[in-house]
Amino acid sequence: MCFQESVSLLRLRVVADPDPTAISSVIGRFQNLNVVPRRISAEFAGNDLLYIEVDVCGVTADQLSIIAGKISQSPSIHDAHWHPVS
Repeated sequence: MCFQESVSLLRLRVVADPDPTAISSVIGRFQNLNVVPRRISAEFAGNDLLYIEVDVCGVTADQLSIIAGKISQSPSIHDAHWHPVS
């Protein structure tokens, strides 16, 4: 649960069209790994885009890169990338 110093908190950022399935598609990737995100945020912006952020622990950088790549394959996704949270 991110309480150990050796476990890092990573943040996935996704920019999507305002598609009703975008949030569930992003969260579903973590369900497949049996990982409960620490924080989920979704905001519909004035520029007709949906911004989604997911903070997770217990997922490696390689796993999150694969997740971001798979999410990016969806036609409603404009961008998906991750970074460590300091």
